[in-house]
Amino acid sequence: MDRSRSPDKSTQPPTPTDNINLGPSANPNAKPTDFDFLKVIGKGSFGKQNHIMAERNVLLKNVKHPFLVGLHYSFQTSEKLYFVLDYVNGGELFFHLQRERCFREPRARFYAAEVASAIGYLHSLNIIYRDLKPENILLDCQGHIVLTDFGLCKEGMEQEETTSTFCGTPEYLAPEVLKKQPYDRTVDWWCLGAVLYEMLFGLPPFYSRDVSQMYDNILHKPLQIQGSKTVAACDILQGLLHKDQKRRLGAKTDFLEIKNHVFFSPINWDDLYHKRITPPFNPNVAGPADLRHFDPEFTQEAISTSITHTPDLAASSSSASDAFLGFSYAPTEEDI
Repeated sequence: MDRSRSPDKSTQPPTPTDNINLGPSANPNAKPTDFDFLKVIGKGSFGKQNHIMAERNVLLKNVKHPFLVGLHYSFQTSEKLYFVLDYVNGGELFFHLQRERCFREPRARFYAAEVASAIGYLHSLNIIYRDLKPENILLDCQGHIVLTDFGLCKEGMEQEETTSTFCGTPEYLAPEVLKKQPYDRTVDWWCLGAVLYEMLFGLPPFYSRDVSQMYDNILHKPLQIQGSKTVAACDILQGLLHKDQKRRLGAKTDFLEIKNHVFFSPINWDDLYHKRITPPFNPNVAGPADLRHFDPEFTQEAISTSITHTPDLAASSSSASDAFLGFSYAPTEEDI
């Protein structure tokens, strides 16, 4: 059975948070014509204001971690909002999984370790990610993980704190989210388990084309692990995909539990963080212009003039800066 991509499967964006300090607009005069628009490499859905601001706020905190996509600029016109992000052209993990069906255990372990490192860092900032899936995991030109798309993140989540917004992607929703119960950081470890299972077996653990059946599987069906997998792999999957969030791997000491699991015993976490471990797969891109890992459906598309069009600044600058106060960002000399 093959799992095909459906457009924008994530559910509703998070509710607004009251404690986000948006700050002053740092670069209100930037405009689309300051940049060269070369190729279309993908498309998303329209975001709501709190969704966009959540992503912007998290992106500003990503600069200190090697496996999170970084923000270079954000700016706005009266019609559009723009993010200028790291360019990553090794392809989505989803793309490589679809092509190869599944990965051998060492390769799956490497990707899971880099993802866990990124999630652990977000948790250390009291951020839960909530939308971990292969489509949001990119490979850079060397084959390292880059986690992207932070629109469903929830800030201000202390260790024992819970939230209850129903959001995420159907295949990866934790049971407590489906039950609309209060949930905590362990939803991210459930998602890590689901992604690791998919890397090893080719499909998410409770997958069904019938979404209602899939939800019933997530809530009630025991985890099935078939084939010749190591005891360590089976054990971490059982731990991460425990239906009781209080007994799930990561419920007690968060990322530390993940790091110390026997499945990751071959990983030197300091070497991993500093990218001293050679990735098990090299995307073999020839350079920044190499688009082989992007869908031709996008790369062959003409760039819309509406993307590059800059409205009359005299007429629009005031309304633009007022519409999304605090959205615009440019790095300071210290950041650079």
